[in-house]
Amino acid sequence: MSKNTHPNPSSKRSIVFFHPDLGIGGAERLIVDAAVGLQEQGNKVTIFTSHCDPKHCFDEARDVSIWTNELDKLKPDVFIVDQLSACVPLLRWLYSNRQRTLFYCHFPDQLLADRRASGILGLAKKVYRFPFDWFEGWSMSASDRIVVNSTFTKLVASRVWPGLAESLGVIYPCVNVEEKETEADGGPLWAGQYKLLLSINRFERKKDIGLAIRGYQRLSSNERRGTRLVLAGGYDQRVSENVRYHKELDDLAQSLGLSTATAKTVPTALAIPSDIEVLFLLSVPGPFKNTLLRNAQLLLYTPSNEHFGIVPVEAMLYGVPVLASNTGGPLETIVEGKTGWLRDVDNVDEWAAVMKRVLHELSPAELQKLGQNGRQRVNERFTRNKMSDGLSSEIDQMVKNKRSTFLERKDIILALWLVLAVLAALFATIIKARFGRGDTRATEFARVQRANAGSEENLVRLFPGAA
Repeated sequence: MSKNTHPNPSSKRSIVFFHPDLGIGGAERLIVDAAVGLQEQGNKVTIFTSHCDPKHCFDEARDVSIWTNELDKLKPDVFIVDQLSACVPLLRWLYSNRQRTLFYCHFPDQLLADRRASGILGLAKKVYRFPFDWFEGWSMSASDRIVVNSTFTKLVASRVWPGLAESLGVIYPCVNVEEKETEADGGPLWAGQYKLLLSINRFERKKDIGLAIRGYQRLSSNERRGTRLVLAGGYDQRVSENVRYHKELDDLAQSLGLSTATAKTVPTALAIPSDIEVLFLLSVPGPFKNTLLRNAQLLLYTPSNEHFGIVPVEAMLYGVPVLASNTGGPLETIVEGKTGWLRDVDNVDEWAAVMKRVLHELSPAELQKLGQNGRQRVNERFTRNKMSDGLSSEIDQMVKNKRSTFLERKDIILALWLVLAVLAALFATIIKARFGRGDTRATEFARVQRANAGSEENLVRLFPGAA
């Protein structure tokens, strides 16, 4: 993690983050930025994660603490958990004295599950998912504070968990403005011979990257001359969907008559032949992604109902106008006509029209104005200081206020004692009944024996030969 640059002794706390897989993605970028921002304010910050590959993570995450078994030695004041809330009740029960837990909800996990099946299979899926869906809301309620990444996510989460609606706060993700200001510009990519249309997304089907390919193909061959569509983003060989989707996109582009190539390293990307129209860049490193943004004419952001979407904000920081879906988070980040455009993902022609306008119709002065507007919006709303100040404010309120109502450890202990008492009483009753009946039978048997014994004695005495 970076060194403290803005220490604030009055707000120093020990803060522990829990994040499942610290790879490359929007959620991971948010956690890293949040951790660095809180550390810059003077807090002691540690990140716990189950997986962090130094070759597939953000630069700041290469020296984080990974699954250390010395949590107690850290003496945490605050836990920050995101993505999965399953561990929140456990943290509350194990650390019930002074620690507080803030849960950052990127999006309700139950809405990410595939529920498209119908009939018996659909019903079976609903029955199967019911306990998991219930547990998600119940475990989230163990948090002392819940925040989400956008107003869009807040509206969705409020419909899913009406009981938590009033307690949801909004803290936008951020970009590192300071890093951009100190970054060297470098020279133009590919000797400046192309106008670049850029897409940055993980290679997942829900990102709808094919929309960028179809829109680009709608341009005439003359309109595509001197341009290149670059599709860059997170790609993990371990994830089968990444591998399959990349192949599907490559096949789609070629089926539409577009020439394609794939690069996994920067030198390979720079050596791509000049006749390639669609270039796939798999898991490009951070500095090269920034180089792509510096050279792009337009960012294409294709996902629908994206929870927030950090890439459009990154593009605006670099002065790149954005064309995005008119749903979800981009409605809160992009200003129509001033920092970019919002279009229906079902209307490919509208996407192609915006691409044509940026590539061939807008003047350099108009493009520059769009870029200035974008940078101004980022500085006003989406800086790391804004996000860390928001988190600090939420943490301050959380620490000052009473804990939220939840099943506490003392309640569990009392319930266990009651269960044990009931079981002990039931066991004693069974034992008593069992052995009580045994004593009665033994007494009756002895009486019969005595009666029979007397009869035998009388028989022998009266009839000696009977013996």
